[in-house]
Amino acid sequence: MSNFLNGLMKFRRGPWEAVATVLIAIGVFMLMQPFALWLFTYSFIVTLVGTVMFIIVSHFPE
Repeated sequence: MSNFLNGLMKFRRGPWEAVATVLIAIGVFMLMQPFALWLFTYSFIVTLVGTVMFIIVSHFPE
């Protein structure tokens, strides 16, 4: 766990890509769930933020 947090603090690719991937997965879940309209409303923004974040952090050093 401390290695993950250390990677986040040093802007390493692996941990930040994991965060971006989780954001994309949460956004897709929000898009497909039938229970709460507010989750559906913000699903596109969450997925977009995760995708843009993934594109940016793919340029971070290993």
